[in-house]
Amino acid sequence: MIDFSKFNSIIAVINHFNSEKVCKEALAEARWGEDVVCPICGKHHCARRADGRFRCNQCKHNFSCTVGTIFENTNLSLQKWFVAMYLISSHKKGVSSHQIARDCEVTQKTAWFMLQKIRTLFAQDDTVALEGEVEADEMYLGGRETNKHESKKVEGTQGRSTKTKTPIFGMVERENGNAVVIKVEDTRAKTLMPIIKQFVRDNAHIFTDELSAYNGLSKEGYLHDVIQHGLKMFSDGNGITTNSIEGFWGHFKRMVFGIYHFVSKSYLQRYIDEAVYRWNTRKADESVRFADMFHRSLGTVSYSDVRMAA
Repeated sequence: MIDFSKFNSIIAVINHFNSEKVCKEALAEARWGEDVVCPICGKHHCARRADGRFRCNQCKHNFSCTVGTIFENTNLSLQKWFVAMYLISSHKKGVSSHQIARDCEVTQKTAWFMLQKIRTLFAQDDTVALEGEVEADEMYLGGRETNKHESKKVEGTQGRSTKTKTPIFGMVERENGNAVVIKVEDTRAKTLMPIIKQFVRDNAHIFTDELSAYNGLSKEGYLHDVIQHGLKMFSDGNGITTNSIEGFWGHFKRMVFGIYHFVSKSYLQRYIDEAVYRWNTRKADESVRFADMFHRSLGTVSYSDVRMAA
């Protein structure tokens, strides 16, 4: 078995995965171990061919270890894919497609496609259940009118307007620090309440600001405390605060504005998922995150999954 604990630097990754043969053997071992399973018919005991591919003795199909992974039908070397996976998982604030293009010696267009495929591995788990003390808050991304030319400014975009801004809703469990963050259409109660009920256990203690959308939390069975941000209060000294989720917003903004500079609304949830993954694994070593991404990569991602419709 591969010892992922030794991959604590990009040099270690490159030195180990130094040929296409080594990369494919690692994929095959991670997927099947000693008993190769045919991805077409599901039968076991497939034979390895002289060219490194496999042949199913049952359905007679030939297949590669990349079938059914994000690397299927790629023309790039697996070493470049593994390097890109390591870079994007280890950089605390992300890595741009231009940087990946330089580091992996590919075009920026290819690097963008690689990053979008890799971001599909960050998808949040819909079965997450936050409990104990949970902080909830919302933010708006984009639409900073002060930085625009007078001819491009839009009136009525102050505060919580969604004319030029996209609302995002987030929750953080205090005990383990894990976050759940989702792009939303608006921040009204009918939008936020179903999300809270899906991801937060009934006996949780929820802390929010004074947004009216949260007023029904007590009726839903939650213990609810409010911090008055409008009065410039950010902590009352007794644990009533939303500083944990505010910390996530700061991390997310540094990633977007510092690394990517611009994020389209169509792909925003993927960037959110990337930020949540980094936040939830911030205490893990680089080798642990790389091992996790390596095993996540064994799922299928198609071109249509990457090139989303606007």
